Amino acid sequence: MKKVKLNVLGLSYSQMQSGAYALVLTEENGKQRLPIIIGGFEAQAIAIELEGLKPPRPLTHDLFVNFAVAFNIELIEVVIYKLEEGIFYSELVCDNGGSRIKIDARTSDAVALALRFKCPIYTSQEIILKAGIILDFKDTKAKSKQPSQEKATDQPYTKHDDFLNVSIDELKKMLDLAVKKEDYEKASKIRDEIKRRGNK
Repeated sequence: MKKVKLNVLGLSYSQMQSGAYALVLTEENGKQRLPIIIGGFEAQAIAIELEGLKPPRPLTHDLFVNFAVAFNIELIEVVIYKLEEGIFYSELVCDNGGSRIKIDARTSDAVALALRFKCPIYTSQEIILKAGIILDFKDTKAKSKQPSQEKATDQPYTKHDDFLNVSIDELKKMLDLAVKKEDYEKASKIRDEIKRRGNK
């Protein structure tokens, strides 16, 4: 299998499924993007790492990392190796110091772990050709080989309208409170707003 390296582009609300998100992966050396529909909890686990948020207690994926580190197990890479009936199949390639082991995993979990271990994510050229899309920003239309495939967008999945009348200091207090309450979805939105104002 010729491997194609992928990077995490971001998350967007799914327009097809209520309460779901599109995880958007992009070719490192190409224009194809791979949208994968995931659930809210999985999206939250990925968003926490993308935003650099540190929960007060380890969440499930953090616990997995701590467990692996304690027993000298390293996650070498994540491979999205199959697409069947709209479902992406992934595996974790691990090294325990003596041998390499492949572990089956949901793609959302695999990506959440890849971000935490800072390891590469790969797929095959076949999957890219089957499910990849190219976003044309000139006419904002997505070109896809599968018309029924979820169309991902680059629009942020958070809205800043809710924070228009809130000062930066208040936003920082709200962020601390959201993290303490483990409301990471809200924390991500607040962090996005703080970053947005910092970039003005």
